[in-house]
Amino acid sequence: MSLITETNEEYYAGQHSFVGDGVTTEFPTTFNTPLSTDAVTQNFTVSVNGVAVTPATLATNPQTVVINPAPGNGLIVIVKLNVTSIWNNYGSYAYLTLNDIIDNFLVGYVGHGKLVSSAKRTDVLFHAKRGLQEFSYDTLKSIKSQEVTIPPSLSLPIPQDYVNYVQLSWIDNLGVKHIIYPTTLTSNPYTVPEQDGDGQIIQDTNGENIETASLTDERWKSAPDYQLSGNFNINLQNTGVYNWNWAKLAYGQRYGLNPQTSQKNGWFTINEREGKFSFSSNLNDRLIILEYISDGLSSDLDTKVPKMAEEAMYMHIAYSMLAGRQNVPEYIVNRFKKDRRAALRNAKIRLSNIKLDEFVQVMRGKSKWIKS
Repeated sequence: MSLITETNEEYYAGQHSFVGDGVTTEFPTTFNTPLSTDAVTQNFTVSVNGVAVTPATLATNPQTVVINPAPGNGLIVIVKLNVTSIWNNYGSYAYLTLNDIIDNFLVGYVGHGKLVSSAKRTDVLFHAKRGLQEFSYDTLKSIKSQEVTIPPSLSLPIPQDYVNYVQLSWIDNLGVKHIIYPTTLTSNPYTVPEQDGDGQIIQDTNGENIETASLTDERWKSAPDYQLSGNFNINLQNTGVYNWNWAKLAYGQRYGLNPQTSQKNGWFTINEREGKFSFSSNLNDRLIILEYISDGLSSDLDTKVPKMAEEAMYMHIAYSMLAGRQNVPEYIVNRFKKDRRAALRNAKIRLSNIKLDEFVQVMRGKSKWIKS
């Protein structure tokens, strides 16, 4: 089980300080972050009285730094993590690694007289990964976000580890988010075959259809937003929404208009053919925040399980292993299916992070009188 081994200096400052004695060459640290001396992934630096020491090597214990020759008596030796490693370390106590989950399951649930008499580590690993994937979609909510600027092409590539979007928002000068909504006003055709004058689809020398640029995409990107949203342009000309004219707009005949079109935050669509998000023209050069979920397995940093969902992971692995084995009584499988469901429900409640004070604040707002 997890124990705090880092010193306060290692956690908060991301460094460990030593005093040289002219003899000692090995300096042990207790960082939670594994140290690396690889040319690409090196994540720490060493200095003696403020002067960088290179190269620094690691002893047999991978958390012990070796400095040759030994720093002189009274000299201050500092082993410091780089900024990214320090950030990744903050808040890490709230999580377990997938390896911890697997090790704990093998100790607590596998063996003679236990739930599972024998199991290969690879089998446990498979079910643990599948559980992490399933939980990531609607329980763990491993939400990631990117801050990007929309280019003149009005398109942004889907993130590499993207599974589904959570929310897209553009950011104003005060740093406030404005939600960008998906739209059904247009669509992104998956195939755009080229046609001749008679409407026949043209093939290349290999007999495959020739693809061309989408006219739908071009027209959507060039459409003025006021013709879609109903906002007046600078000359108070026709807004273009349903071809209504200024007189109708001026005399209140927009009652009951469609909220999907009557907003100024813009729209986006997902172009599955090109693997991109496409945006409306009024979002050009806007700073946006793209929030999305991954499946928790795209990189080593993702394979962390919140401690509040630890029991749910154990129950998922146990149920999955029992359900996939022969000669296991059905009542036992059903029992662990119920246990898995109950543990998952508890994890959702814990991770929802609902606070009573926040509820009170919302309910107080509901009692306000609306004054004219």
